[in-house]
Amino acid sequence: MTKTLDVITIGRAGVDLYGAQVGGRLEDMGSFEKYIGGSPTNIACGTARLGLKSALISRVGNEHMGRFIREELARHGVDGRGVVTDPERLTALVILGIRDEERFPLIFYRENCADMALCEKDIDEAFVSSARSVLVTGTHLSHPRTEAAVLKALGFARKHGAKTALDIDYRPNLWGVAGHGEGESRYVASGQVTEKLQTTLHLFDLIVGTEEEFHIAGGTTDTVEALRAVRAVTAATLVCKRGAKGAVAFEDAIPDNLDEGISGQGFPVEVFNVLGAGDGFFAGLLKGWLDGEDWPTALRYANACGAFAVSRHGCTPAYPSLQELNFFLERGMARPDLRNDPELEQMHWSTNRHGDWSEMRVFAFDHRMQLESMAGYTPSKGSAFKELCLEAALKVQNGRSGYGILCDDRIGRRALHAASGTGLWIGRPCEWPGSRPLTLEPSLGLDCGGLSEWARENVVKVLCFCHPDDDDATWARQLAEVRRLYVASRRNRLEFLLEVIPSKVASISTDTTATLIRRFYAEGIYPDWWKLEPMDEPEAWAQVCAAIEENDRHTRGIVVLGLDAPEDVLKASFEVAASFPLVKGFAVGRTIFGSVARGWFEGSISDEEAVDEMAKRYSRLCTVWDGARARVQEAAE
Repeated sequence: MTKTLDVITIGRAGVDLYGAQVGGRLEDMGSFEKYIGGSPTNIACGTARLGLKSALISRVGNEHMGRFIREELARHGVDGRGVVTDPERLTALVILGIRDEERFPLIFYRENCADMALCEKDIDEAFVSSARSVLVTGTHLSHPRTEAAVLKALGFARKHGAKTALDIDYRPNLWGVAGHGEGESRYVASGQVTEKLQTTLHLFDLIVGTEEEFHIAGGTTDTVEALRAVRAVTAATLVCKRGAKGAVAFEDAIPDNLDEGISGQGFPVEVFNVLGAGDGFFAGLLKGWLDGEDWPTALRYANACGAFAVSRHGCTPAYPSLQELNFFLERGMARPDLRNDPELEQMHWSTNRHGDWSEMRVFAFDHRMQLESMAGYTPSKGSAFKELCLEAALKVQNGRSGYGILCDDRIGRRALHAASGTGLWIGRPCEWPGSRPLTLEPSLGLDCGGLSEWARENVVKVLCFCHPDDDDATWARQLAEVRRLYVASRRNRLEFLLEVIPSKVASISTDTTATLIRRFYAEGIYPDWWKLEPMDEPEAWAQVCAAIEENDRHTRGIVVLGLDAPEDVLKASFEVAASFPLVKGFAVGRTIFGSVARGWFEGSISDEEAVDEMAKRYSRLCTVWDGARARVQEAAE
């Protein structure tokens, strides 16, 4: 049959809670970053980032963490059809930290966890047969139930001509030969574990492990002898990871010296975090192996992916995209501490963002000053009105993609929180309304530490009234605020939208906005989004797009703001903007809600009438934009 998947991984799926503080005991860590975890899950995500069609077979609980894993798999492009929801067990959890480059305190919470309930009935022959390769990890050979599931999958894989791979992935306490407090342990001798592994090694075409993992597979701490013991029971290609010495592959007999094995280019990076490095390595190795590359090339990919992993916080979040990997291999290593390489980190960030926002129809009701000045306004009424705005937005969205809102936290907090999880793109303003020079909302704090409380789906939005003719002092002050917010946004893994409105400062020409954009890029500020005022001249849009693309080929794009313009004026501006692919849509507010808000605060419009009218106006603008874009596409065809 046709192979629609490149790789299926089988085994652990859990949630990693990584200590955010580095260099201390786990006992002293006070906050944690949440990531998807488990070796086969990490590898599935890592290979998907590298462009392979990947899938996972595992189990998760019927609770928040299980849903988190499913959503993360989808965000990474991993096929989750093989992930079973277990109604009785909780999703596995790991709490871990980084003490130094060699020590990583770790606690597995896996007592009767969901993924260890994987069983034979969870293995579907048609699904397994659709893959070019199947990868399993050693932990799932440690229990009769999960072992039976793994063996069934391997049987189907071999029956249907798929390659098979084993990540030995030896964790002594998951085999019951070390205590709960010894999650960090990588090797404890066990004849039972060795015997169990050796009964399955003949089923694999590729076996990968560290020296310690081959020690347990081979039954001896002499690495060469251990590899020979493994070779005695399998014809698989053996890849031995050697830490800073790189890795070596053996296709045939094991030589007397490991250095005589096949090797690939290594990358002498600064080690920040060794956790998850092996999974990143395996993802790169699979990319080369399944693409038909020779072993030196496959090992070069693997070493590079492992280098990324040891240089960053977390496991899956550290792995590169294919664009990032190619960029790194072509450009070379600029500095050993990869996480502090600005060019590389920008590539990592911009090519690993989740979500498809190629279309943007945004109802902007983040306004504060404009509502506060209306007759009849009170804080409670303002909050209630913004909930009506959200209701109108959801009515138009109707579960479809490509729709969003801009909503503040000061007046619109209830609406903002209610919008979470609805599928809407959500932007939040950070500027004090109308401020020039730019002043940020006090709730963010002097260090913008308030961003740590934001939901990860929120986009940081800041409006800067600036112009190329600003004096040096004004420019420097505003730039400092934008940079402070931008750096804090990245630190908190939040996307960043920069809105600039030069026409409110001084007269503008066709190159005004493009000049501003280049200035911000020159200062190292790379917004995920640009929000720009409508421009009537195609040449102005052409210059804007050129300024962005010459600095950031991976930008999310541009949304056009409204400035309270009438619908017919917006329609004309949309016709011009829609001809530029970098413009993804609009973010319009007062044109939709302005007169409705005035009537509602005065009491002349009911809640239902307000929602209906705003929904009609928002829907009309969506239709206008969609029509303008469709006409451009028709003309191109």
